[in-house]
Order: sequence, then C-alpha cells, then structure tokens
Amino acid sequence: MRMPQPATGPGASGDSAADSTGGSGAAVGDVPLAADPPPVTSPASHNGSANHVSADHAPADSAAVDSAAVDSAATNGARAADTLADHAPADSAAANGARADRSLANGAWTGRTAGGQQPRRRVAVLAAVGLGMVRRHWLASALLTAGLVLRVLVQMAYHPAIIYIDSLKYLYDAWPGSDPVAYKIPLKMILAVGDLGTVTLIQHLLGLAIAVTIYVVMMRRGAPRWLGALAIAPVLFDGYQLQAEHMIMPDVWFEAMIVAGLAVLLWNPKPNLLMLIIGSALLGGSTGMRQAGEILIVPALIFAVALGGGWRKIAVNAASVAVAFILAVGLYMSAAAELTGHFRISESSSSLTYGRMAAVANCATLRLDLYEKPLCPTPAQQALGPDWLDHDTHSPLKAYRTNYELEGAPDGSFNKLVSHFNRAVEFHQPTLVISGILHDGVKLFAVTRVTSRGDTPIWRWRFQTSYQTFAPYVFIKNNSIMLSLPQGLSVLGLPQAPKVEMLNPAYGGAPEVDKPIAAFLRGYQLHGGYTPGPLLLLFTLTGLAGSLLIFARRRLTPVRQQLVMACLLFFSTAAAVLAISDAFEFTWRYQLPALVTLPPAGALGIGVLIAFARRSRRPASADTVSERAPELAAPAK
Repeated sequence: MRMPQPATGPGASGDSAADSTGGSGAAVGDVPLAADPPPVTSPASHNGSANHVSADHAPADSAAVDSAAVDSAATNGARAADTLADHAPADSAAANGARADRSLANGAWTGRTAGGQQPRRRVAVLAAVGLGMVRRHWLASALLTAGLVLRVLVQMAYHPAIIYIDSLKYLYDAWPGSDPVAYKIPLKMILAVGDLGTVTLIQHLLGLAIAVTIYVVMMRRGAPRWLGALAIAPVLFDGYQLQAEHMIMPDVWFEAMIVAGLAVLLWNPKPNLLMLIIGSALLGGSTGMRQAGEILIVPALIFAVALGGGWRKIAVNAASVAVAFILAVGLYMSAAAELTGHFRISESSSSLTYGRMAAVANCATLRLDLYEKPLCPTPAQQALGPDWLDHDTHSPLKAYRTNYELEGAPDGSFNKLVSHFNRAVEFHQPTLVISGILHDGVKLFAVTRVTSRGDTPIWRWRFQTSYQTFAPYVFIKNNSIMLSLPQGLSVLGLPQAPKVEMLNPAYGGAPEVDKPIAAFLRGYQLHGGYTPGPLLLLFTLTGLAGSLLIFARRRLTPVRQQLVMACLLFFSTAAAVLAISDAFEFTWRYQLPALVTLPPAGALGIGVLIAFARRSRRPASADTVSERAPELAAPAK
C-alpha cells in the first residue's frame, strides 16, 4: 500500500500545487500508477481465506458463520478500496477519495459486534463508503440528483413515449435502408420484456450513465472535481437532451457509444494495444446508430499518433485503431446485409448529402450531364434549405426520383446519379460548400435556440403541453396513436397511399400527458433549460487551446500530459462529429453530441490553462524530487 508522500514528494511538487483543485481541496496527480498492493488484512485472513474456513467449519446455526461472512465481505471491500486508491494518480481526487473509502472499510471490518448485528454492520460498511463518496463529490452528486429528478418528471409527463417520424423506421421497418438500423437491436430486446415506456426509462438511465462516465474519466485524468461537475452539467440539464432521451430514436445510444469509446481510450494514462482496439471498435460501432459515426476514425487516429513512442509504436497504434474501426463498421454492414440485402451503412447517404450540395450549388456555372440537370433547384427552392430539399415531396430530388423510376435513365442507378451531382458540386464549387457548412456550424453558439430559414423546425425537439404528433405520419384519432406507414411503389411504378394503422397496443396503449408537468417542462426548456451558445463557444475555445498544447509535449509534466491528451481526444471528436453532421444539414437534434464532447473538452482545457497559470515557484531541487518515481520520493516504511 502506497505510503503518504513527504512535503517534497509528488504531493507537494510544483506542478501538483499548480494543478490543485482550489476550493475542493483535491490535487491533480502526476505520478505513475503503482502495481496492485497486497491486501490490508493479516496473512491468516489473506483473500478472506481464514474467514471462509471458519464459516465452513462452524455449525450451521452458529454466529461464527455470519461473522465470518461479514468479515470476508468487509475484507473484500477494504481490498477493493486499496486497489482503487493505488491505481489512481497519487495526488488526484480519486486517490484521496479511495483512500478515505479504504479507511472506512478497514474501520468497519475491524469492529466487532454481537452475533445478531452482522447484517447491520454490513450495511454500515456500504453506507459509510457511499456517503464518503457523496461527501467528496458533493457537487457532482447534487447535479446527478437534479438530473435524475428532471428525468423522472419527463417519464411521468408523456406516455408511452414521444414517437417521431423516423421512429417508424425502427418500429415498423418503414423506408428500409434509409438509415443505419443498429438501434433496432436494443429496441427489440427491450420491447421483448417491456413497452415503449421501458425503452424511455432505459434511455434516461443511459443519459445519467453518460454523465457518470464522463465524470469518472475526468477524475482518472486528474481533473479537479469542480471541472468534472462543469463537464457533466450540460448533458444532465439540457432540455433538448431530455426530450431526445424520451423519443424513440437512436440519438442517446449514439452519444453513449461515443462516450464509451472515449472512456476506454482514456481509462489508463498510456492505453495498451487492447484498450486502443476496444475503444476504436466502440467508436466504429457507433456508425450503426448514426452514419455520422464514420468520421470518428479521425479523432481515434489523431489520438493514436499523439500517444507517440517512436515511429514504429505510432504505426502499430494507428494501424490497430484503423483495423478495429473498419472491422466494427464491416461487422455492422454484414449484419445489415442480412436484414436489408445491401452491404452498406445506409442508402440515404447520397440523398442526405444532396440537400447540402443543392442548397449551395451555383447551377448557372456547374457542369452537369443532361440527366443530372433536373436535380438543380431554383433559387427559391434553395432558400427553403437542405431539409426541404432532402425530404419534401415537391423538392427536385423527389420529383427526379419519381420520373427516374417511371422512365428510367441510361446512366446507371438513381443513387449513382445523385452521387455524381454531389461530387460535381464538391469538386467544382468547394468554397460554396465550406461556407455553407460554416454558416450552419456557428448556429450552435447562438444566444438563443431558434429556427433559421431552411432548418428543420425546432418545435420537433421541444416539449409540448399535449401529446406530440407529427402529421401526417403520427397523429391522434379516437384517443389512439395512429401511424401512416409508407407502402412504396405499385406494380405500375406509382407511389401507393400510406397504410394507416393504430400503434401496436403492446407498445404502451393510449397517449397520456400530465399537463402540469408537461407545462413545467416546456417552460423550463424554452426559458433557459438548455446549454447556452456562448458557454459552448467558451468550451470550444478552451478545448482548442488545451488541445494545441500537445505540440509543447516536451515542456509538459506528466499531469499536464494527461489533461492535454484527454482534451485533445474530446475536442477532436466534437469537431469531427459536428462537422460531418453540418455537412449533411443543420438541425438541433444533430447538435446533441456536442453536449457530451465539447463540455469535457472545454473543462479539460480550462484545467490545463489553470495549471499553466499557476506555475510553481519552488526551488529547483524540490521540483526535481517531485518528478521522481514515487518509491524514491516516499519515505521509508
């Protein structure tokens, strides 16, 4: 078990002092991880063996059985606290907290009570450890509690769930191939044992789990506790996040896979090859939830290169990341081929890109083949925005598809023609494309959340005081949720009328809304219950500043390297996923991944900047000792 550090050791180093948490009282550690410590129990009870022997040889009704069992459980709890303490950075908040837990567990184990009080002592051990964690991480605990209350209110307000237009893709296989279908896996598993209310319950818990994971990763990286709390506040309180969690859509699962992948990559100061492979595979697997996940190979490769270690090590790491990512995407595409008959992420990639390209294209100067010219919109149509150009039945894309399917064309399939139009705009008018993406990208930083002309209407992502409908696809009739399911084309090639049917009763029954709670949620969301754009801008600037310090690697101490590497990974992930989302079209739903990537990046950037601002003025000799291995800086036992 690691001994306390002297005044000149890591605990008092210049950089540790500079990276302290201030008011929280926890410092940022910069000491290498130690090996697993020996158990804190005596040799006679190593791993609880003596206690188990006592229990096995005692009479069945004797107090020794209970006492041995409790002692064994307490021993294991103490050993677990030891392990956590000695695997965390020496001066980090996690290490300090874990050592306090160890003291509580050891104290509870050594105490002896009468035979009838062992269960009570077991509860006392767990309660003491739990209360100790809550007390040390009181700010994050308070935020998590408030976030839980908000999610309980949402769960109570709308029954069975908010069913969006695209929900029909996952519940009834509408518009097959138009989106990745991996969301069907957890959806069908949950519906096998529950209803849509069960789905939303799990998605709300998933939102809380995302916040906890981000906080734990930041603690392991040595960030102050108040910065960890700042990083998780947006995902806990943003009204648009809450609404997305209650909607039958894959957004929260996409966020969860991103955070899970980043957490695996950042779990250890120097991730081994296995951790790189697992983390990259999780990021690659997110493509099955949303096609935008395909861009996440970029931050994964950036991280692999930033780890350094010589060109051979960099090459191995980068190759492992790329192979794991590609295999995860290929595995999804193989599974999708079994369901759809097509080996692809989705069929809609060309049509979604069309909206962006058509909205910015200057068709007067664009060189197109004869069969592609009908895809060019008029200036009036361009003003309606990418979403209208992608989805409206009167857009050039939809009209072109109808004519193409009726008459055919000699230049290949419909998707190939649309892709050729998109590439023509990309290669011949790149400045227009980039300016369009940037114009939409800065909307994230607006003071208020409003709908610009051409955007997907923002009311779709807001709580309503009545059951939310999306006519003509989702509507209410005779107190039942009715759905319009597309039927495709007839044998003559003409569009068929949609099939109208009631939502499967097994999915949750009639729509119900608790109006007082719904009114509160709507008021909360409209009047400040979202992450302000200026705050996201601050996170962007501090995250960028912290990431750029990777180029000062030789001047970074170990503690700062941990913060900078984590900042770089979170920030590059945010930049990549938001850029590719805006490359398709701007919608506030597509901005949700910013809530789980930009705040952690910005908070870590703030931590790095604070560390640099608080440069230590200790003598050089003290700094030298602080950078030595812990066994050299620690006093003799």
